[in-house]
Amino acid sequence: MNAAEQAISLEFASKIGAVVHIFKSRFPDLRVDLKPWASDPETLDLVDPDSIDLGFHFPGVSRPFKCRSLLVQIRFFRDPQSQSPRLIGVDISGFDHRGKRWNLSTVGAWQVTGDLSPMDQVKDQLKDCCRQIFDLFDQMNVA
Repeated sequence: MNAAEQAISLEFASKIGAVVHIFKSRFPDLRVDLKPWASDPETLDLVDPDSIDLGFHFPGVSRPFKCRSLLVQIRFFRDPQSQSPRLIGVDISGFDHRGKRWNLSTVGAWQVTGDLSPMDQVKDQLKDCCRQIFDLFDQMNVA
């Protein structure tokens, strides 16, 4: 779900801001998009209501990233009994004018898959961003 729509409390809005800071501190050229999903019914049917989704855009195509835009999806599992969300993973996808080019998922082996792959240094930096996101949501109460 769009990050802008998930900012339902001061604490959650602060966490979203912290995630933006994690990426912007490493990659200052990125421009953030708190509403990466269109609000049409077809798109909304595909959106995970238990995720925080952010878009990041480079000023042009980034050669080290081998893409123009990133979609960051922070995924949660909502415990049916406590209704408290728990972070289960982060997915980062790289897009260009042809569509999705690569994906990094923290579910499994933390490997990049797809047609292209960012440079090794970029992969390491993205994995570090994911670790920081896990630390952020593990430290704080997400409910």
